[in-house]
Amino acid sequence: MAAHLKKRVYEEFSKVVQQLPHEEVPAKKLRLTKPSKSAALHIDLCKATNATDALQYLLNFARKPVEAESVEGVVRILLEHYYKEVDNSVRLKIASLLGLLSKTAGFSPDCIVDDVISTLNNDKSKQVLAQLLDTLLVIGTQLPENIAVTQRLIDVACKHLNSTFFGVRNKCLQLLGCLGTVDKPLTKESETGPSASATPPRDVPSLISDYFSDQDPRVRTAAIKAMLQLHERGMKLQQTVYNQACKLLSDDYEQVRSAAVQMVWPFLMAFIVPIPSSNEEIRLVDDSFGKICHMVSDGSWVVRVQAAKLLGSMQQVSPHFLEQTLDKKLMSDLRRKRTAHERAKELYTSGEFSSGRRWADDAPKEKVDTSGVNLIDSGACGAFVHGLEDEMYEVRIAAVEALCSLAQASPSFAEKCLDFLVDMFNDEIEEVRLQSIHALRQISTNITLREDQLDTVLAVLEDSSRDIREALHELLCYANVSTKECIQLALLELLKNLTKYPTDRNSVWKCLKFLGARHPTLVLPIVPELLSTHPYFDTPEPDMDDPAYIAVLVLVFNAAKSCPTMPALFSDHTFRHYAYLRDSLSHLVPQLRLPGRKQVAGTSSETSGVGAGSLESAQHFLQESLARVSTLQNLDSPGAQELLHFTIRDLQRLGELQTDLAGSADFCATYLHCQLLLMKALQEKLWNMAVPLCLKQNAMASTAAQQILEETYKLEFLYSGLESRQVATIHNVRLQAKALQLILIARTKRGVEPLLALCEKFLQEVEAFQRLFITELPHFQDSFVEKLLELMPRLVACKPLDLVKILQTTLRQSRFIHLKLPEQIHRALATIIEPTGESDNPLRFTSGLVVALDIDATLEHVQEPQTVVKVQVLYPDGQSHIIHPKPGDFRTPGPGRVRLITQVYLSHSAWTEPCQIEVRLLLAYSSSSSKLAAPKPAWNESMEGLPTSENLIEGTINLSKPVKVFIMPKPARR
Repeated sequence: MAAHLKKRVYEEFSKVVQQLPHEEVPAKKLRLTKPSKSAALHIDLCKATNATDALQYLLNFARKPVEAESVEGVVRILLEHYYKEVDNSVRLKIASLLGLLSKTAGFSPDCIVDDVISTLNNDKSKQVLAQLLDTLLVIGTQLPENIAVTQRLIDVACKHLNSTFFGVRNKCLQLLGCLGTVDKPLTKESETGPSASATPPRDVPSLISDYFSDQDPRVRTAAIKAMLQLHERGMKLQQTVYNQACKLLSDDYEQVRSAAVQMVWPFLMAFIVPIPSSNEEIRLVDDSFGKICHMVSDGSWVVRVQAAKLLGSMQQVSPHFLEQTLDKKLMSDLRRKRTAHERAKELYTSGEFSSGRRWADDAPKEKVDTSGVNLIDSGACGAFVHGLEDEMYEVRIAAVEALCSLAQASPSFAEKCLDFLVDMFNDEIEEVRLQSIHALRQISTNITLREDQLDTVLAVLEDSSRDIREALHELLCYANVSTKECIQLALLELLKNLTKYPTDRNSVWKCLKFLGARHPTLVLPIVPELLSTHPYFDTPEPDMDDPAYIAVLVLVFNAAKSCPTMPALFSDHTFRHYAYLRDSLSHLVPQLRLPGRKQVAGTSSETSGVGAGSLESAQHFLQESLARVSTLQNLDSPGAQELLHFTIRDLQRLGELQTDLAGSADFCATYLHCQLLLMKALQEKLWNMAVPLCLKQNAMASTAAQQILEETYKLEFLYSGLESRQVATIHNVRLQAKALQLILIARTKRGVEPLLALCEKFLQEVEAFQRLFITELPHFQDSFVEKLLELMPRLVACKPLDLVKILQTTLRQSRFIHLKLPEQIHRALATIIEPTGESDNPLRFTSGLVVALDIDATLEHVQEPQTVVKVQVLYPDGQSHIIHPKPGDFRTPGPGRVRLITQVYLSHSAWTEPCQIEVRLLLAYSSSSSKLAAPKPAWNESMEGLPTSENLIEGTINLSKPVKVFIMPKPARR
């Protein structure tokens, strides 16, 4: 009996011991707490023994984020330390931090205005005063609606305008420019400066204009910029300000002249001004144009660049003023010549006529001041000629851009400046040549190239730069030529280019496609010569592998599309070659209506019928498909899965047939595929069985969850044109996948510690969703994320295992979110042109050394390609290398299109036989690059200590199909 009792006591004790760890579990609850920033800062500043330590603590603090609710406490700590600090550098840093903290979203800085103003009145350091005024400027821009605060800041600025330190005067002028009221005069107490004793009340513009003549050039520059800020805020500038700005165009200092050039521009079309020593008037836009033309000959190249750029925006200038900029001849000793009618009228009214006995007895009797009778400044005569011949290439580029802008607005001016742009094709700097080619392409619709001009243009095809040659090909696509000799000349030079640079093949073919389509009537007379046909004799059939012959056919076939009489000149083998090229190069060879022959892919009338109507029906079908799957909640699991499967198949086929809707269709198909995977993973049998009995189902669900995550990253980063609602829907699906992963980890792994960290991270992501998509939450009724947010207080306080059970229930009860599409969605695409992957000749090199592989690819709808596009090389032994192209390897030939031309260096140990490597393009992504990622805190100005961009990459997405290249590393000879 005693032994039995002892055994019972031992068993009870063992149960108690086993239960003890479980009783400690409630202490491990999920609580998301935020440490107090102000307390930590106060402790750090109290530990500082000297100014250097305090400055270091403040610098370290500036690198850490501060929440809006903590800003006021931090500001109070900083102000408290400011009053006790005697070192100017520390007070300067504190004043800077006050301004940066005022920019924090959600914080209203009106509570610290009094403190900053009081410190401003008591501080003696000029540098600190300037920084405090900068802080007040930041506060004022954050509170534009608070009239009382704005008036106080204006009074403070006016009070300190008489400071002897230029930095203080600069900041005061900035304050007046950003906050000054245009229609309200200043009070007597506020007026300072050179004219402070004036009796009538003065306004902010007149006060600022007083400092146009300040002794310090930095203050004069700040005054001009302050006046410009007033203009940007809606103030109408007076003509007196224009006259003052014109005087500053001849200032001794470059920065003042540069600001004055900007000051002249806002007066366009504002006033009519009189011409000195004349009874005529001139529009102010023309007068401003003349003044800025004069600045193209300034002594500083920075001012010349700025003036040249500004000329391109003055498109309301009179035509004869524009034409004068292309002519170096001055206007009759800078005087305006009177018309014969005016001279006759003057003689008639005076009663005097010339006797002809004395030389020039009809000359004006008054003494003429040539500097006062200019119609326009001498700099306007030939201003663009001077700009295009400038010694600095930056000025030449700016002049080319300005010419292009003005020529686009005036077809007559475009014809006159054509010779000047063509001459720039021979510039010694590649960037200037490239810019002039782009400029001529933009105005090509308004001009027609003569044979001599085309000869100069085509000479650029000899250039060794691939960018220059391809830009010229792009120009020829849109250029108009005048004669059939021009077509022959262009074809001959393009074929020479093709022979000398075989890698330009695709670009040359595309150029000839557009050249033929634009000039069918000029191509028609030379077709027999181009195709080497004869009316009586059979000519040998050309080789279809010759790229030059294909180029000629592309020109002829595209011209034949608009010229129905041309096919009668074709020989029999030309028709066969057409059928071959129509299949192999359908993007270059159009559909032709050939008499008496079977159409290859439908007639042109049939293809024209597949137009707007088919696009509208495709859009209607897409919307119907999305509406059909919105009823998934009413179907049983097998039926819902079958509906999703068929809808995905239809959408994929729709994207293949209708290229305009390919992005939207692929986006919807990928989203529905995520829903299908989630539905399969949440089947009843997976969750009703014990864990050891469903290991296979667990593995299937884990794979599905990982695949859903990958698909959501594709949805977010591979498609452009998404709105906030679509991004929120993608994040909702991603949270479902992560919840599924968390549930599977809890079912298969033991231990509370790893689960605790995963649960805390998951709850942080739910909080981040609420913070980012707060405005979209009304559209997520009965969704997974809405149910989680409702249960958030309970989830934060419960145990990890309880949280997993709640997630499991919520996941299975959440509603399918209907996808609402925006206007247009584009999918990022990449196509590798070179290498083609068709060559059987291996690329041989010595093992251990490197060989360069040229990569030529086109990118479409890729945002910021310089940072996100990578090149991956996969070797046969499984090694994978990721190469980051240089920013200079990316070119932009057109909107939405990017060209990547780079080199990849390969190296490997010796192989016994050639093997294939795979080359593809990848798209790198990270949460920080999300379309709606949280913005960087405005006060955090220091980037020191932050992770590099490479460390921020979370993963990559395949952007192109892989291309296989044969390589053969040979053993080194000994």
